[in-house]
Amino acid sequence: MNDAPILQCQQLTKHYNQGDLDVNVLKGVDLSIPVGARIAIMGASGSGKSTLMHLLGGLEQPTSGKVILDGFDLTKLSSRKLAKLRNKSLGFIYQFHHLLGEFSLLENVAMPLLIKGLSVKKSMLEAQNLLDRVGLKHRGEHKPGELSGGERQRAAIARALINQPKCVLADEPTGNLDSKTAEQIYQLMLELNQEMQVSFLIVTHDVNLAKRMDNVLYMEDGLIKN
Repeated sequence: MNDAPILQCQQLTKHYNQGDLDVNVLKGVDLSIPVGARIAIMGASGSGKSTLMHLLGGLEQPTSGKVILDGFDLTKLSSRKLAKLRNKSLGFIYQFHHLLGEFSLLENVAMPLLIKGLSVKKSMLEAQNLLDRVGLKHRGEHKPGELSGGERQRAAIARALINQPKCVLADEPTGNLDSKTAEQIYQLMLELNQEMQVSFLIVTHDVNLAKRMDNVLYMEDGLIKN
């Protein structure tokens, strides 16, 4: 594993104003994710895990602090440059797959490449190759509604990896699955981590998944407690 961080944050804070209340969700988080690392974040609901993931993924701006992805400070990028960097360097997996129901699996997985400007032919070929890799070779023309929960989540993993990102942010990726299907997803993520040297930062309540990671961090009251 390369010790150089692909993603890091420094003294990250996030405050929300709700009427007369100023809610401090993150209170100065420091985190460094090396290339090829597997890190789990655990903690009670409301401890700040999902907010941290949104900030690390450039989906929200912090109140203060820095998020540095692949050497770039996300807080200093224009929205256009931020979107380009996110598409190149990050993949996202959620508890609910967020596949587009009107498109086939092949089209869903190819979407990030099409957005990047790759030709339809090359995008579809790369998407098919990755669907094969995650065990969905025969499902490319099916729509998400025709698949099982585990198949949809495998497709979501393929979509997250299609741009060959350096880091994948996964928010409860097995939270909606039965134990047998969750085990298959664990194995797939571990294999892809080793083969592609992609880092995984996973928010989870699943102890079985967390103990497979290189490191488990715990969030409490807006801070990471090691």
